[in-house]
Amino acid sequence: MIDEARQSDAERICKLWDEALSNKDLEAALALYADAASIESPLVQHLMKIPTGIVEGRENLRAFIARVFQTNPPQRKRFKQGFFTDGRIVTWEYPRVSPDGDQMELVEIMEIDKGLIQRHRVYWGWYALGFLKHE
Repeated sequence: MIDEARQSDAERICKLWDEALSNKDLEAALALYADAASIESPLVQHLMKIPTGIVEGRENLRAFIARVFQTNPPQRKRFKQGFFTDGRIVTWEYPRVSPDGDQMELVEIMEIDKGLIQRHRVYWGWYALGFLKHE
């Protein structure tokens, strides 16, 4: 059974996350994360040179998200068709094929507790991974 308050947190975070990314609003993005939150992504290793691909803690998240906002290629569109949640874990896909052409295909998973993102994982498809070779 899904807890309605947690469901509401998940929906709120998805909406605010999209807004923060669209506006490249670093403070709005950071406000969604717990102090000890982590992000795991191939982009962490690529941009921050962290071999594990994981960045942890608010100040490290600040540095990483700021770099993401600076290096966003045009193929990093944000077309998606909703999300799935059980109130604790939120999952969504950015499919390769979008109404405006190909985009970087990603799957994102966020673990939410107490209204904040605790863990955020981003999985890349082969088309998206190709952009790491050309940066």
